[in-house]
Amino acid sequence: MPLEITRVETGRDLRRFIDLPWRIYNSTDHPQWVPPLRLAVAEALDRKKNPFYKRADRELFLAHRDGRLVGRIAAVENRAHNEFHNDRVGFWGFFEVANDQEAANALFAAAEGWLRDRGFDTMRGPMNPSTNHECGLLIDGFEQHPMIMTTWNPRYYAGVVEAAGFSKAKDLVAYFIPLAGPDALPLPERYRAHAERATRERGVRFRDIDLSHFAREVDICWEIYNAAWEKNWGFIPMTREEFVFSAKEMKQMLIPQFSYIAEVDGKPAGVAISLPDYHQTFKAIGTGRLLPTGLFKLLAAKKRLRSGRLMILGVKSAYRSRSIFALFAYEMHRRASAYGMVGGEASWILEDNAAMVQPMEAIGAKVYRTWRIYDRPIPRPGSA
Repeated sequence: MPLEITRVETGRDLRRFIDLPWRIYNSTDHPQWVPPLRLAVAEALDRKKNPFYKRADRELFLAHRDGRLVGRIAAVENRAHNEFHNDRVGFWGFFEVANDQEAANALFAAAEGWLRDRGFDTMRGPMNPSTNHECGLLIDGFEQHPMIMTTWNPRYYAGVVEAAGFSKAKDLVAYFIPLAGPDALPLPERYRAHAERATRERGVRFRDIDLSHFAREVDICWEIYNAAWEKNWGFIPMTREEFVFSAKEMKQMLIPQFSYIAEVDGKPAGVAISLPDYHQTFKAIGTGRLLPTGLFKLLAAKKRLRSGRLMILGVKSAYRSRSIFALFAYEMHRRASAYGMVGGEASWILEDNAAMVQPMEAIGAKVYRTWRIYDRPIPRPGSA
């Protein structure tokens, strides 16, 4: 059966690229899959509107077998990453493929060729399109419903990727914290005592992000975000324009009680941002289209959602201590319990981030999903 790889060159090609997951997945074989919002995928790929591409570029490829689409991939040049890490790593992402090794190999070859032409020596992924966005290939926890802004894929994907010569670069993990029912995790009493002491003696307080002063709050969160993660593997500082672009996408989804800033003596010290699990609503929408009725379903669901994802938790280095996790954990637990949340996911966390992994495990939280980032060397032109 003839296989053909083509570049995305027209608007029609781009629509087919975005629509491809609906050809790969179905509710019978993949009940956990959540249809993405087509608009969100389009914005993630938009080189004109998305400020990420002021420091990056990408090329998109489609795989056809007998005229039928069976796969897609993006090759991504991230100059901001290369400048920050002083390396020559290129990236791949937005990868979807039928259980077809030949098609996967051809897609990776096309992405590799594009990256090689730009002088890269390694291809890493999946990144959609960077670590500041959705990333990682799910390798464990397939039975779990994926939370907002995380990826899900069938089990065979890992085999397809590894058979194409990729090996592990880093694993990312998710912890689930049940807050209701027989498995609910109570916080140690010392967390409450510590939080009350910090409030009384150190001037620590938590306040909701004020959506009526959104620009000011975004600036505060942006500063903390870049300061808190600068030493993390794979991190790339975001420009203010990039951060604002992402924040505007999330603004309507935020519930202020779960997005708050920690202050010490009135100065911003840390931030925690959680989103309700809108993936439940994305499933109900099904088509990935917000119009004509999807947007109303999304907004109507906001107050009904009782699970969510802690996606950002960062503290400036000057305010970090061994007990900082206890402070945030107590505050998150207090707010979530008062709201009636049944549980939440903390993700993603680097597998070797001891400052987060050890306290999570100390309170009894369990890893329930794992994603993997893969690397493959890019041979130099003319090498065997």
